[in-house]
Amino acid sequence: MINTLKKAGLTGGESRVYLAITELGESSVGKIVDKSKVTKSIIYQILEKLVEKGLISFIYKDKTKHFQAESPENLIEFLEQQKENIDETEKEIKEIIPQLLMKRAVAKTSVVTVYEGFKGLMTAYKKRFEVLREGEEYLNLGLPATQPGHHHAYWKKDHKERKKRKIKARLLYDRGVSDVILKERNKFKGVDARKMPLDLESPSWIMTYKDVTVIAIPQGVHPITIEINNPEITKSFNNYFKWFWKKSKPFK
Repeated sequence: MINTLKKAGLTGGESRVYLAITELGESSVGKIVDKSKVTKSIIYQILEKLVEKGLISFIYKDKTKHFQAESPENLIEFLEQQKENIDETEKEIKEIIPQLLMKRAVAKTSVVTVYEGFKGLMTAYKKRFEVLREGEEYLNLGLPATQPGHHHAYWKKDHKERKKRKIKARLLYDRGVSDVILKERNKFKGVDARKMPLDLESPSWIMTYKDVTVIAIPQGVHPITIEINNPEITKSFNNYFKWFWKKSKPFK
């Protein structure tokens, strides 16, 4: 019976108290507590709720409150009220769905940052150290076969920092990259550097980590780096990287 009352919308405590009053008839609070096994600390709160729901009422006898159960038919009225509340809540939910959808769409909006020059590229790359933790990795796709000397100097320092933080890296270079460069990159602990499986020269190189995608466009006097913070975009590039990675071969 208690389970049925709970299905109707009463709490466990309310169900026990209601049944106790129904069985006892007109009763004082002390008797109701003994019968229902509900603690004194919450009995008055439960009684108040049952009165509000129209399931019990009270009278005074010798300045003491006595409670009695109303007709069980009131349970049907209580259920009808529950239905009305549900219908009203459903209506309100339907009204706010467009707002919720808008908020959800805004939450998924990409945050895009553009950097200029090699210093801008370094700024974008350094940010991964603020996010990645020990044992995590970043992926690099389409790294150029050749780079200016000052680039190499920076990458050496960058890999030392990466090694210190125990972050891993998987790197895919254009097929024209020399074995010397690949050998040097693979000397760094935690790095797996390989050649692209296809003879495809990429116009940019792409790095991904967490929910971030960094696209570096090195051509021209002022190279540009675009940082996109969007989990769906990053997942797409990760899948793109993994396709090439599966077809690549470890450097020996």
